[in-house]
Formats: sequence, structure tokens, C-alpha cells
Amino acid sequence: MAVMPAPLSSRDFERYERALADASLHHRPVAILDLERFDANARALKKRAGDTPIRTATKSLRVPFLIERAERTFGGGLLAFSLAEALDLVEEGFGDILVAYPTSDFDALRRLVTSERALASVTLMVDSLGHADMIEAARRSSRSTNAPVRVCLELDCSYVPVRGVHLGALRSPLFSPSHAESFARSLTRYSGLTLVGLMGYESQIAGTPNRGMSPMRLLTRGMQALSAREVAARRGEAVKRVREVSDLEFVNGGGTGSIESTCADPSVTEVAAGSGLIGPASFDHFVRFRPEPALVVGFPVVRRPARNVATILGGGWVASGPPGIDRLPRVVHPRSLGYVRLEGAGEVQTPLRGRAAERLRVGDTVWVRHAKAGEVAEHVDTYAVVREDSVVDVVPTYRGSGRAYI
Repeated sequence: MAVMPAPLSSRDFERYERALADASLHHRPVAILDLERFDANARALKKRAGDTPIRTATKSLRVPFLIERAERTFGGGLLAFSLAEALDLVEEGFGDILVAYPTSDFDALRRLVTSERALASVTLMVDSLGHADMIEAARRSSRSTNAPVRVCLELDCSYVPVRGVHLGALRSPLFSPSHAESFARSLTRYSGLTLVGLMGYESQIAGTPNRGMSPMRLLTRGMQALSAREVAARRGEAVKRVREVSDLEFVNGGGTGSIESTCADPSVTEVAAGSGLIGPASFDHFVRFRPEPALVVGFPVVRRPARNVATILGGGWVASGPPGIDRLPRVVHPRSLGYVRLEGAGEVQTPLRGRAAERLRVGDTVWVRHAKAGEVAEHVDTYAVVREDSVVDVVPTYRGSGRAYI
């Protein structure tokens, strides 16, 4: 069992408030990135992965400063979430970028095929011939270079213990080793493509909380153990068959929550991680590890509608995924504050009820942690980077740089 880090304390928030005041950063909401906790998380991820390279998942960061810092530690390349993003990262000097999801952005494809630098740096995800056809169409409609487009085949690594039961993300239609091999052979008919990688992401292990002794959590841990064995066997056979068609440069798998089991698969050459650098609230519920909470957001109190209620500006940054209480931001300071059942987290204002509200005044700050790692960056222009008691930098998010990829 992993040693769990100490939770955020009132002293941490006093430290953050002092740092913001000294830097004359009074605007709220404000996002604070604790650099020492971020770096500690990076070291912990690297230790968990051992000798297996880690590819930094940009979706979980969306802040160029943090992407560059993580890549300096991991050195395993980037896992981008859109082709347009990947092309911008190439222009900023990054290389070895795998786009995690297939693209239908024809304009971005035309940018790709006309840039020798981008073609050498970017690998596209494909799982159907429709993707290959679109890439070829972009090549025909542009003054493309002679260099082929690098592509990666995605194998669906969800767990299907019995017919009709599907555990894991609905991603690629390529499920069996024979599917993967057949698709790889079909890609050889496209002269403008070269197959260089295979990806197999087991979301039912990497992204599913399993901490606790409830019947559901016990079943989850059992499912994950069975799934890890099944995925390793199926992914290993798929890699073997695809290697008979093309000389793969890499096999990517896993995520923050499955590093140990993914690295144990001898067919995998690299893992992806990103959320573990931030330590969002959802990772408080994993058994073998718990990253440091490196990112918190402060919202201002703007109303006191009742003695035990304090209303903050905004707050409704609900995380993506199936609707539920676990997708709401978690109030962490002051403690003893919770959502009003009939209102929840509001887009413009959020009433919070609890004993701690009695001590709050208009203008005070309530601190929360987001349920997921990267989505905070879609709501704020900057992160205030704190080390010890000082703000050492204020860095732009993608949003603050005028970028919107989704």
C-alpha cells in the first residue's frame, strides 16, 4: 500500500493567501499551482514507471509552462488531444507528439502535410480507413512534401468479460488481435502513410477509482485485476501480429492510475500520464497511490443569504463524464462547507452551507479542488505558480494564450 501524502491544511491556504497578497494578486477566482507538489508528483510518477518512458498527456495540463516542465522530467514525448494543438506545440519547439484521438480537422491535416518539421514530429491516431482516406485527401489537395504521415493504430483495451458487458471507454472499433492485424495490412495500401505505433489504453484501470471497502469498490478491484491480465494477453498478441506487418517504433498504454500494471506488460514500450501531476480530487479514491493536490482554485464570497450560507461567485466548473456528485469541485477550505442540495454548483453563483459559513465575510476566499486535472485551465487565463511562500511566476493557460482546441 502506498504512503498517502498529507492533505492540504489551513496553513497551506494561509501560505497561498500571503503569497498572493505579496504579489498583489487580488482578483478572484484565482488558480494556484503549487510547484513543489507538482514536482513531487512528477518524481513519484517516474518512480512508479521505473525504466518505462512516460509520455506527458497535455490534456491534463493545458499550460505550456507545465507541459515543458513535465517533459523535462519525463523526456518521453507528448500525448496531445488534438492535431491543431500538436501543430502549435511543434511551432513552440516540442517534438515527438502523439495525437491521442483521431482527427477530422481537414485544415489542420493540410497544415501537417505541408510541413516537413510537423511530419517528422507528429503521429496521428487512426482506427478506421475513413481516417486514412481523409489524410490521403489532404495530401492530394495540398502541396504536400514527400514525407509520409506517421500514424498509430489504436486497439480498444476495454474489458468485456461476457457478451453485452462492456467495462471501459468506448474508443476504437479494433478490439481483437485479428482486427488490429487486418487493419494494419489495410493501411499498407496507402502510400502516404507509415504505421509507427500502437496504442492500447485501459481506462477501466487507469481512470476508475477503487479505494474503499464498499461492495462496489471491492468488485472494482477484482475487475481491474482480471482486466489487467486479459488486456496484457490481448494487447501482447495484437502487438505481435501488427509487428509482422510494420516495424513499430512504440507501443503506448495506460495512464496515471494503471502505471504499475501497464509497465508489467512486456509488449508496452511507454506509458502516458498527466493527471497524476496535478492530483485532482478524483485521485483521492485510488488504492495504490495518491498524488499531491498541486492545483487549487479560490472563489470569492459575494453574498451571505443566511447565517450558515456563503455564496461564492461562479464555482460550477463541473468535470466531464457521467453526471454525479463526484464530478463537482470539492470544497477544501474552509472545511464544513457543502453544496445546497437543490442548487448544486452554479455557473454564476454557488451557495455553500455549513458551520464555516458563519465566519465568512463578503470578499473572503473559498478554496476548491477540481474533480479532473486539465479542465480548470479552460476557465482561467493564468495559473499563479507558488513555491513555498512566494508567487514565482504567473503563467498563461491555453485559454490565456487565446487557444481553444475543443
